[in-house]
Amino acid sequence: MLPSQRALFEIPRQICYLNAASYSPLPLRTLEAGRSAVLRKGTPWTLEASFAGQQNERARLAAARLINAEASDIALIPSISYGVATAAKILPIARATRVIVLENDHSSPVLEWQTRAEVDGFAVETVRQPDDGDWTSAVLAAVERSGAPPVSLASISSVHWSDGGLIDVEKVGAALRRQGAAFLVDATQSTGVLMTDVKRLDPDFVVFPTYKWLLGPYGRAFLYVAKRHQDGIPLEQTASGRRNVRAENEVYFTDPSYVGDSRRYDMGERDYFISMEMASIGMEMMADWGAPAIEQRLTMLTERIAAGVRGVGVSVPEPGPRSPHILSLAFKGGMPAGLIEGMASEGVYVAPRLGRMRVSPHVYNDEADADRFVEVLSRRLRG
Repeated sequence: MLPSQRALFEIPRQICYLNAASYSPLPLRTLEAGRSAVLRKGTPWTLEASFAGQQNERARLAAARLINAEASDIALIPSISYGVATAAKILPIARATRVIVLENDHSSPVLEWQTRAEVDGFAVETVRQPDDGDWTSAVLAAVERSGAPPVSLASISSVHWSDGGLIDVEKVGAALRRQGAAFLVDATQSTGVLMTDVKRLDPDFVVFPTYKWLLGPYGRAFLYVAKRHQDGIPLEQTASGRRNVRAENEVYFTDPSYVGDSRRYDMGERDYFISMEMASIGMEMMADWGAPAIEQRLTMLTERIAAGVRGVGVSVPEPGPRSPHILSLAFKGGMPAGLIEGMASEGVYVAPRLGRMRVSPHVYNDEADADRFVEVLSRRLRG
């Protein structure tokens, strides 16, 4: 089993940080790369002209490696909402069809379609949070419901951010393909931890950031665009998205036609090499460990926590429908006031999410963290 990687992070022993689903800490290597990159920006005359471009391609390749894509399929973007807005500009939604989203899914894969629905004449159908935690069956039932308008798109997260519910994207993708519908996957809470193979899954779009599970900075994200959509109009019009619009040319707009792959969808001002290099390091580390090894370790930690808290008055989701790396704990009568803050005062950090306690360990956590969480939670609930 992959051992704890705590030594690669600046985490004091008294800190029990179980909140990767919100923000991860940065590895020491990433911190040092960020400091060095800031100093480079302080002396820009020392930079090679090719430096920013090299960092862009390094990040693009690292992101592609995580999902078994080609680098040319990846666009450099700042956020999930940017990626969804790009997909919405590329992908026409037919009138009198349905776009399927999840109840209480994060804002990005939902609000874009809600905003467009009335004007464009389609309906947004929300799959309600299932009582048994089985999001996959609930989504499949919505996609395959007889007598309903046709589905044009499912825009859903692969793991629900609030309850850790796991959606089987392969089953959902197959159901959508049978209906000729498109598939946008917000893989924020799964990329790097769960195996994702876009060659097998064949989604239309996959989008993910680096600041959570990929051990990277805020403001860096990546958009996978299937080759069948790589001839669209980008959200922004940039020189880097064109074949030959260069300041060093004698004629600036030498060839303003778009580049022929997903690079045309890169964000404006993409050459922010400071955080791009930082993002690459975290993604490369994750890919080197490998999703199967990471998943195995995090499953061990969440199962250890689940076993420890079962007798202290909390409800623990069954392993089947839940993801291996996010544990959502419910409390009879609601979560006690001040519980999250009280645990933080003892150095134990988790997150309140829609009335539950979300616990999300990562590779920097160890068995001592899991046991300490159980001890502090149990004591506070008893007291």
